[in-house]
Amino acid sequence: MDAGNDGTTTPVLLNVYDLTPVNDYLYWLGFGVFHSGIEVHGMEYGFGAHDFSSSGVFEVQSKCCPGFVYRKTVWLGTTDMSREDFRSFIERLAGKYHGNTYNLISKNCNHFTDDVCKNLTGKPIPGWVNRLARVGSVFDCLLPESVQVSPVGHVPTLRPVIDDDFDSISSSDSDEGDEDKHLLEAPSTELLPVDVPLKLAKDLL
Repeated sequence: MDAGNDGTTTPVLLNVYDLTPVNDYLYWLGFGVFHSGIEVHGMEYGFGAHDFSSSGVFEVQSKCCPGFVYRKTVWLGTTDMSREDFRSFIERLAGKYHGNTYNLISKNCNHFTDDVCKNLTGKPIPGWVNRLARVGSVFDCLLPESVQVSPVGHVPTLRPVIDDDFDSISSSDSDEGDEDKHLLEAPSTELLPVDVPLKLAKDLL
């Protein structure tokens, strides 16, 4: 999915993180428990869990997602989508990824990055990144019950999405109202109310 950008292209990168030290062994077997974020125009976007029906999509500095151990970056391709058009695209897509729908097997962070990658480059992310979820969907009975049924994940304390970062976006976009803004915006102290515990996917493995 591309949009004009004066012939200039920008890289589409996948930043992969470890959720468990066991990945040091599983990785060489083509398996692992990974978190991934998609990097475009210098910022990284991911999907995590919380207990609300608002979007679980968040923005962080590249290769610096809190709570995970960075492993590697995978080149996925390029897009000629401008920074402003990409912002609009990611906001629309974020509306499909609510925090309370996160599930390790059926709708996790890697499903989100795969969706973004297919839209931008026409190709999926590498199969090994989300292979464990695909195996789990077939052999669900072999997984711990908490993993089978619980929407789990991690929404870190994040840098908010600031309109000044995209000051060239037309004023008509802002007139659409807050209901069209799906990206999570972090207050200066807490992302979520303090009485709502965040859940780490690695804690249930």
